[in-house]
Amino acid sequence: MPFFGVFLSTLFAGVPIAFVLVLSAMFLVFVSGEHVLFLSFQQQFFGGMEKYGLLALPLFIIVGELMGEGGVAKRLIALSSLVVGNFRGGLAYINLFANALMASILGSAVAQISVMNKVMAPEMERAGYSKIYSIALTTSAGLLAPILPPSMLFVVFGVLAQVSIGDMFIAGILPGVMLVVGFIIAIAVIGIFSPYPKPEVKNGPPRKDILKQGMPALLVPLVIVASILGGIATPTESAALAAVVAFVVGRFIYKEISVKNLPSLFSRTAISSGIILVLIGAAQIFGFVITYLQIPGHIVNWITEVADTAMMFLLLLNLLLLAVGMFLDAIAAMIIVVPLLLPVAVGIYGINPYHFGVIICLNLALGLVTPPIGSGLFIAASVSGEKPGDIAKKALPFIFVSILVLGLLSLFPSLVIT
Repeated sequence: MPFFGVFLSTLFAGVPIAFVLVLSAMFLVFVSGEHVLFLSFQQQFFGGMEKYGLLALPLFIIVGELMGEGGVAKRLIALSSLVVGNFRGGLAYINLFANALMASILGSAVAQISVMNKVMAPEMERAGYSKIYSIALTTSAGLLAPILPPSMLFVVFGVLAQVSIGDMFIAGILPGVMLVVGFIIAIAVIGIFSPYPKPEVKNGPPRKDILKQGMPALLVPLVIVASILGGIATPTESAALAAVVAFVVGRFIYKEISVKNLPSLFSRTAISSGIILVLIGAAQIFGFVITYLQIPGHIVNWITEVADTAMMFLLLLNLLLLAVGMFLDAIAAMIIVVPLLLPVAVGIYGINPYHFGVIICLNLALGLVTPPIGSGLFIAASVSGEKPGDIAKKALPFIFVSILVLGLLSLFPSLVIT
């Protein structure tokens, strides 16, 4: 089909995904002869961005920026060391726990993989761990960010599916814990076959000082989770509260946020938010065109012919999303896939939308660390200088655990339904 030729050729040519979506939509309009649709492009573009739930995105991004600027990462790592303790392989577990804590702040796997590979991987390497293993573990632990609240993928899904973002956050808690437990088991098994280095005995600060320094850092995720679970605030309002708390902690408690650095911080937030919002606007145009031309109907007919049960549909969905996640950015893929498949999942197969959302988010996150075009692998490679393929090989145990958790979530909807 010529349409797929245009879509794939522009995608692999390195054209930004937002332009790929708009160009593909324009091609469909030209081919169909429905040129009147061009008159709606501007309205659809801005209409896609005019959703209240999307306000949470820049707010969560600025929370992550403020926490990073305020020196939270090193304190979370130190705090994690108190939880795990000083024993053989302890730093690997510290890496995992620090990633779990950072996931509740950053909410973005791409940001987390980049930040933590600069912080934790060198620390593990200095302690005697294999460099490639340190990078693979840190990159794999980035999969926690799209699942543990507040997840940006959950925010986007909530807006697209028109479901409660707060309930999506709650739905991700148990799957996130399952991933953490699975990764702990994987680390332990790897340590049996490739013994970890003995920890060095260091005369660091007293435990009470580490705890005292680390407790303020926990205020941000605590404010987010408690305000949502307690019904005090919406996810958007909780992000605003968390931003205020992050600024107060970084500025007045840790004293590491400088007022002169705030303009560049706001600039980074605006650029990151703008990229996502333009992508959403472009996807709205794409979705409008394909819906008008009744393309989703043909896809639905094909799916219902192949999958006669909900379980068969979920199996096809997992395979499809794993493939899509290897080639497309997770948010871009979700914007394309959700409007097409959510009505099928809910209306025909009776799948709970929150169950559907968690499965989609984990699938697309998994695509970040799977070859050939896992963007998380390339980010880790650019930070470390290692080859993406070598990182992927060492990450295989964690990829296997993620697929296993994905299978359990598909088989037992009660694990994610709120």
